[in-house]
Amino acid sequence: MEETPRDRHSAERPGYGQLLRTEGAWSFLVPGFLARQPYAMLTISIVLLVEHTTGSFGLAGAVSATAGISMALIAPQSGRLADRFGQGAVLVPQVFLHALTIGALVSVALLDAPLWALFVAAVPAGATAPQISPMVRARWAARLQGTPLMTTAAAFESVTDEFTFVVGPVLATALCTGVHPAAGLAAEAGVSLVGGLVFAAQRRTQPVPARARHAEAQGADTSYSGDRPPSALAIPGARVLIVAVLGIGTVFGGMQVSLTAFTESIGRPGINGVMYGVFAAGNMLAAVAVGAIRWKRGPQSRLLAGYPVLVLAAALVAVTAQMGPWAVLLGALGTLVGLCVAPCMITCFTLIETLVPAAARTEAFTWLTGAVALGQAAGSTVAGQLADHSGAGSGFFAPLAGTVLALLVLLLFRKALHPAHGGLVAARGLGHRTRVSVD
Repeated sequence: MEETPRDRHSAERPGYGQLLRTEGAWSFLVPGFLARQPYAMLTISIVLLVEHTTGSFGLAGAVSATAGISMALIAPQSGRLADRFGQGAVLVPQVFLHALTIGALVSVALLDAPLWALFVAAVPAGATAPQISPMVRARWAARLQGTPLMTTAAAFESVTDEFTFVVGPVLATALCTGVHPAAGLAAEAGVSLVGGLVFAAQRRTQPVPARARHAEAQGADTSYSGDRPPSALAIPGARVLIVAVLGIGTVFGGMQVSLTAFTESIGRPGINGVMYGVFAAGNMLAAVAVGAIRWKRGPQSRLLAGYPVLVLAAALVAVTAQMGPWAVLLGALGTLVGLCVAPCMITCFTLIETLVPAAARTEAFTWLTGAVALGQAAGSTVAGQLADHSGAGSGFFAPLAGTVLALLVLLLFRKALHPAHGGLVAARGLGHRTRVSVD
């Protein structure tokens, strides 16, 4: 019997070297990396521009949050359209619309328009932001479906996203402060347009659209019936994972605000960047390690084992922050939280591939990335309120509360995390499905 690519993927040890040797990978990885930079530049660029024109950080944060929430809520709909009609068909008009809406937002800010106009302009600016990361993940899933390399791909994307959020804000800040307050948004729109068009041109590696798959199944002479694929939200396991990732988002938002408040309260605001940096470094190191390991346990077991550890780490940080100004200890525990975040996040993105059919996979990935953004907004808001009213260290209870609630949902609905593939379950992890009975 001739060996198939899937057989070779299963036989070899999954790792980054093997992943990057996947046929066609570099054709979408390079433009995808460029095109996803604006995602990390958008909100900080809005903050810097609006603060410059209004003199209010509070107003700037509110406008930025409006764009972020709009992006999180609308992104899954663009993902659903991409699943149905193809990524290129959705991405090309989207990047042009995004450039226009960013231009409108910049004009409103620089022309001293009424404050309500800033919020109105922020909605389409966020709603049209291209969702490159979910599209890249969907391309990996289309090429690696049924192989252990999906976990490696999820880890690789997690590291890439983290790196993006290191480079993007730094670039945006340098442009806004060194060139012009609107230069960050101008660069965001330009990179989004160029990078998005180049990425969209890589049609050979994009997943087969549901519309084309349906037409092929019905026969070449049969016109498309117009049936729409089911939404990813119709799958119970996907809803559970959205809640899990929402909880992880509260860690990102809550830690960022709480560390800022904590370092200012002890009179050492300059170490805030270092403390958040070690948290991010722990996250990146864990992500690299997760992708290099050949897991013997399935993603469901890994998530249910890893999430309680994340909750415990968040609890240690919250309790320690109440005990005194122990910056070194708090930094070490922050690193521990980062080490716990990455395995849970990566496992959620790995698991969604086993739960959601190919026809709704881009939408599913956008729901997860959107949930991170919503959780981040909620975590930062709650942490800020707690820090203002109950002391600087109280903000750390926001990520603890978010992860505890998410863990409760995971435990209550853990059976939904097992895929319904006609009796096929992931007995040894992704790519090793075996027909067994599920109680």
